[in-house]
Amino acid sequence: MTLAEKAYTSLRQDILRGAFASGSPLRLADLGERYGMGFSPLREALNRLQAERLVTSESLRGFRVAPLSLAEFEDALATRLMIEGQALRLSIAKGGDDWAAGIVSSLYALRLQAERKDDLAELESRHHAFHRALLTACASPWLLEFFERLYMATERYRLPALGAAGRGNRDIMAEHSAIADAVLARDAAAAEALLADHYLRTAGMIRAQMGPQKLPA
Repeated sequence: MTLAEKAYTSLRQDILRGAFASGSPLRLADLGERYGMGFSPLREALNRLQAERLVTSESLRGFRVAPLSLAEFEDALATRLMIEGQALRLSIAKGGDDWAAGIVSSLYALRLQAERKDDLAELESRHHAFHRALLTACASPWLLEFFERLYMATERYRLPALGAAGRGNRDIMAEHSAIADAVLARDAAAAEALLADHYLRTAGMIRAQMGPQKLPA
């Protein structure tokens, strides 16, 4: 990777995992010391993250971590349900054997890492790979691009909520397996309903964690 790509990847991961507080300044001098990089790749990474709405910029005030709000999360979640529901239906209608095999293999990889419990970053990478595998046969680059952006937007809320509240009585791996089974059975209605329920369960944890005080006035 180029230095700019390394800066982008490192910054994005830290923002998604809550290493920087919501709304906190992202000063180039501090970031340069943290990541051992010059200003140029960091500035390029920050501009890219601004385009993805993970970072904001104001004249004379520089870059800041985009603020978190329950209203913004609800908007991202509702849009994600629409986008992924459509992409999932198209994938079920168009997907072939390679697509189905990709779902099986990504689910297996996710299960193995979930059982190991030794690398959160790898677990999150495999979690993303599984959810993307469900949609890859939709034949729409736009839908997949929106999936990526909305996945990131909601990930900022999901990871801290899971860390603070744990998984409770949920068997998240069983939820993933049920979604995969419905998709592979080509039952679009059941698959879409299970996927939505999976996201809404997590949304309930996020709402409980953030509380009404985080709603904008």
